This record gives sequence, C-alpha cells and structure tokens, in this order.
Amino acid sequence: MMSHKVPIVENVLKLNDELALQNREVFQRAGVFVVDLIGSPGAGKTSLLELTLRELGNFLNIGVIVGDPATCRDGDRLAAHSSNIVQVNTGTGCHLDANQVRHALDKLNLSDIDLLIIENVGNLICPVSFNLGQDCKVGMFSVSEGDDKAAKHPNLVVSADLLLLNKMDLLPYIPFDLPRFRQDIQHLNRDAQLLELSVLSNQAKPWMDWLISHSKHDRRYSHVSQQR
Repeated sequence: MMSHKVPIVENVLKLNDELALQNREVFQRAGVFVVDLIGSPGAGKTSLLELTLRELGNFLNIGVIVGDPATCRDGDRLAAHSSNIVQVNTGTGCHLDANQVRHALDKLNLSDIDLLIIENVGNLICPVSFNLGQDCKVGMFSVSEGDDKAAKHPNLVVSADLLLLNKMDLLPYIPFDLPRFRQDIQHLNRDAQLLELSVLSNQAKPWMDWLISHSKHDRRYSHVSQQR
C-alpha cells in the first residue's frame, strides 16, 4: 500500500503580515495615523465617513481607502467631500488585504495626509484576521443589527481598539437590550472603549474627538468643538 504525504498548509496570513509590516513602516515614515474600520453592510460606515470628512475636513487632511466587492458608489459618495479617496473592488473577496492597501497607496500622497481611514469590506468576520498595517482597528455595530452581534462576533470585539454603536436614535423603535450589549463587550474586551453614536442625527462628536486626539491636527478644531 502506497503511503501519501499529507501536504502541509502554510499560514496563509504569513505573507499578508509581512506586507502589513511594510505598510506600517510607510505610514510611520509619513506620520500618518491609520484606522481600519470594520462593520457589517448597513452599519453606517460610509455615512460615518461622509460626516467625518464634513466635520474634520478643514482641520485634518484625511484620506480614505474604500473596500467593496463591486461598484464605486461608496467611493463616489466620499469623493464629493475629498480628493483623497481610493476605491478598491475585491470581487469575490470578503475583505481587504495588505497587498491591496499597498497598491491603493500608490494613488495617495501620504505626505499630504494626517489621517487615513480604511473602510473595509462590509463583513464582521473575514477582515478581522488580516492586518493591514493600521494603528488602530475599529469595530462598528448598529442598533438595527440586534444586541447579540458583539457576542456572536467576539473576534472583532477582542481585537478592536475602539468599538462604535451607531443608530442610537432607533433605540425607541427597535428591540435592543443596550445594557446586555455593553455587558457583552465588557466581558470580551474590558480595554475597548465603546462610543455610542447616531450618524443620521449628526451625533458623532465622541468619534470626532477620538480621531482628533489620535491624529496630527489643527488646534482650531478643539476650540470649535468646545463651543458646540
């Protein structure tokens, strides 16, 4: 009876991690703060970025890399607020990888950018495992998705540096156990900060303040923010 060698499957993330390290070095040399924004379709990622560009565009030079399986609709929406937008279509891919980000950087002048936000493909699972070279990983949930999503997607919660809960304006109309949601996050990641927002109602100041505090910025925003 012939014996067959069992093929050894190498770590598919190894090459990605090496490229992510290269991206990280590029970002550090340019002095750019980089955020990997992960959330499900419909959580409000693009709407949040539209608001971010409107609110902070005069105080921070912001670039955005938009990941989407198809169409340029999200990129077109953001391009109305900034010229530093790059759309990456992944086709059947359910996440962005470090190589795609590296190629997208060819279309951005990082020397003119303070903050780079990578809007990952709408998915709560696949993007979590792929390092892009970012400084922070931000997980985004919304009230309309249900209060069980943090518990059902623990890897995102555990790996996130910051968590967002959007669509707080819907709380009176949708069954959502907010204390339970908060408790799930605390159980999974006591160090992760949770910001509760309503992008549609323009209630996202905690997010704006968080970005400002982590990025190079014009101090004029601090004065404007305090006056609101």
